[in-house]
Amino acid sequence: MKPCATLIAGGDLYVPAARGRGSVLAIDDHVVSVGDLAAADVERSLRRLGIEVDVLAAEGLIVAPGLVDPHEHLLGSSGESGFSSRTPEIFSTELIEAGITTVVGTLGTDNTMRTLAELLAKVQALREEGLTAYMYSGGYTLPPQTIMGTLREDLLFLDPVIGAGEIAISDKRALQPDTRTLASVVVDSYVGGMLSRKAGVTHIHVGEGEDRLEPLRRVLDEFDVEPAAIYPTHINRTPELLREAVELARRGCFVDMDTTERELPQSLDRFTDAGGDLSHLTVSTDADSSTPTTLLNQLAACAAQRPIEELLPLVTTNTACVLKLEGKGRISAGADADLIALRPGSLEPVHVVARGRVLMRDGCVVVRPAFLRDSDREVVLRGEKE
Repeated sequence: MKPCATLIAGGDLYVPAARGRGSVLAIDDHVVSVGDLAAADVERSLRRLGIEVDVLAAEGLIVAPGLVDPHEHLLGSSGESGFSSRTPEIFSTELIEAGITTVVGTLGTDNTMRTLAELLAKVQALREEGLTAYMYSGGYTLPPQTIMGTLREDLLFLDPVIGAGEIAISDKRALQPDTRTLASVVVDSYVGGMLSRKAGVTHIHVGEGEDRLEPLRRVLDEFDVEPAAIYPTHINRTPELLREAVELARRGCFVDMDTTERELPQSLDRFTDAGGDLSHLTVSTDADSSTPTTLLNQLAACAAQRPIEELLPLVTTNTACVLKLEGKGRISAGADADLIALRPGSLEPVHVVARGRVLMRDGCVVVRPAFLRDSDREVVLRGEKE
């Protein structure tokens, strides 16, 4: 099979640090060069080698790593207002339109009819459609539900499983786990990650209960647990919870905000005002009934007050770090060819490249979910031209 090349030419590079004007060349699914690359010279050189190059013009655009979303309900929401309130699954076109090239799926309140096996199938489908997708094993309740029989076996034998989650604390929809039970899951996931060279994090759903992050503090105080193995989300529910998350991050945990309430600018202000370390913060969509595009929309709202190079790590390098995805979240030689070109200001995606494959060109998603290829169903998906 002949190699294929993609050149994103003449954009303002954020790798995610600001790099200045330049171009990015990818061959197959990896970046091979970043910098001052003349499109004509690149095309001429590659054609001599028998390699055709697809040039995406990016003049006046921001070129950044593809976004990494660590928390999406890929199967849709659980339907907490009855069966008819269950939402449909999230389609690949919605992720592409949002500039998300790497996503981690999780179950929510319902892990009875929304099953891990179904989530695994969804993750594999997204991989077949050109994206990078992973999942957490388990759900709100403990002991965690698994596919292979134990959490450790899921991590060892199922490639897409990178940790446990989302396990609920301080939430009336799940029993508050005792400290030893919660610690045992964290350790089991951590060890499974060590053995399988994966993140092995335990992704913690934090509800609106008054205990807030106290269960996690007890785990850290009473057991010899690696802080980076604990990864709580929804920390922006209340100002009190956010302040506790700042302290937890100081102990070495990564913490995550979601964008469902569309208040990211205010939440970031509270986090930094409380002395929060942005290098230990990530931002996720928690998408289910909400759209994945809230991630870029909220970043754009923040960019009115903060430099874009301060914001991009929250959805690229920081997330790749906590999830131990070495090739993700950055633009450099040898990194995965996950690239997005965005309009300044609105941060609207113009081009999206995932694993070296062009999935959006000139603002239009150029692929459709495989199930629609031979179907006569009338389905209009986000990202497609009307």
